[in-house]
Amino acid sequence: MEGKVHSFESLAAVDGTGLRYGIFFVGCPLRCAYCHNPDTWNAQGTPYTAEELLNKIIRFVPYFKETGGVTFSGGEPLLQAEFLLELTALLNEHGIRYVVDTSGSVPLTASAKQVLKGAQTVLLDVKFASEKGYQAYTGGSITPVMETLRFLQQENVPTVVRTVVVPNINDSKERLAPYVDIVRGFPCIKEYELLAFHTMGFQKYEKLGIQNPLAGTPALPPDRLAELQAFVNEKLKGE
Repeated sequence: MEGKVHSFESLAAVDGTGLRYGIFFVGCPLRCAYCHNPDTWNAQGTPYTAEELLNKIIRFVPYFKETGGVTFSGGEPLLQAEFLLELTALLNEHGIRYVVDTSGSVPLTASAKQVLKGAQTVLLDVKFASEKGYQAYTGGSITPVMETLRFLQQENVPTVVRTVVVPNINDSKERLAPYVDIVRGFPCIKEYELLAFHTMGFQKYEKLGIQNPLAGTPALPPDRLAELQAFVNEKLKGE
């Protein structure tokens, strides 16, 4: 079996603890208005076998220490859950831990469940707190996201929920309060992290000839992100 990969990032310090080897898979069921990786939407990519990826990963094992490992991202990595199941079996044989960065917007197949259950951590995007928001800005639904959250809670998988904060869409305390209500209902969630909308992906839309729904939208200022993160942290403390 082969997996289709968009790109790699070696020795990254984000998307999980410690130093990480990031693998970005192609394909995504959503079309988020604020997506900064539209170049991962197509399902072409470069094919790799699980053994070929293992050989690339294993070179970085000396740097992983106790907290690092591999992060599967995209695109949406769980669209290739059967391949990931094959790859994670090899990682487990070598004591290499992995993180899954997912939108939670794919069906929970048996393979997807096994991959999620074995994760060091799951980074789950909760993009909006309502069905209306999902349909308007992602073309998807909140239903599979909540099903994924319930599964992660059932299996007690350590989870970090993340939300991109976009100017004029969800950049207010009033609009973020419903997200907090979702997060506080799942003890498996160890952290709720807000991410700032940025414009670094705008050039990709131009290069690909894709219409950018948020062209002209400014990046979220760091001080505004800090203010909103403090707000959600305080609300979670007061639960």
